[in-house]
Amino acid sequence: MSSNKVLLQPNKFYHIFNRGINSADLFFEPDNYRYFLILYDKYIEPVADTFAWVLMKNHFHLLIKIHSKEDIISSFQHLKRFKNLQNNKEKEIDNLITKRIYQQFSNLFNAYTKAINKRFNRTGALFESNFHRKEIKHIHYLKNLVLYIHYNPVHHGFCNYPEDYIWSSYRSLISFNPTKTKRETVIGWFNDTANFKAQHEENSDFKMIDEWLEVD
Repeated sequence: MSSNKVLLQPNKFYHIFNRGINSADLFFEPDNYRYFLILYDKYIEPVADTFAWVLMKNHFHLLIKIHSKEDIISSFQHLKRFKNLQNNKEKEIDNLITKRIYQQFSNLFNAYTKAINKRFNRTGALFESNFHRKEIKHIHYLKNLVLYIHYNPVHHGFCNYPEDYIWSSYRSLISFNPTKTKRETVIGWFNDTANFKAQHEENSDFKMIDEWLEVD
């Protein structure tokens, strides 16, 4: 199954990837990165927890876990469709939740596109129409994906070390500053912060991970 046809379902981990249409840039100045993160919190936090992320000039990567059905319903009880669901069939509820998850991602991409089009006097689409997603089922792959995400700027020649790149979750995960990224869980995958840092200093096999993720 193509990665852009994988269903996003409650209580599951996913790698989310998208890029600019025709590989064009998504971010042009620092305020663009900041604004995308503001919109991300607004639209994605109600449906998913975030464990790692990186924003590159023409693409981004996320490691997320979709919330439980109960939590998603609770987040959207202010919407008419989510009120009084006890009379609905389970399949109807599941379909409603799935639609809401995708609607949140659509809202994120559309809101950001409108802002960029207005800021730079451009028109048309900004992102590829179908974002890529792959379910992550094993902690070994979760750890590899965290490394892959944080090493993306090094891999593409933007810096020499993950900590040098500011538009990723790496710094927030090794600091004591407040963060919405699930720091304790991620560090727990690596046992402790020292081992987290040490494994980020090792060379990673990006070709192998690219092939596994089906990323071009």
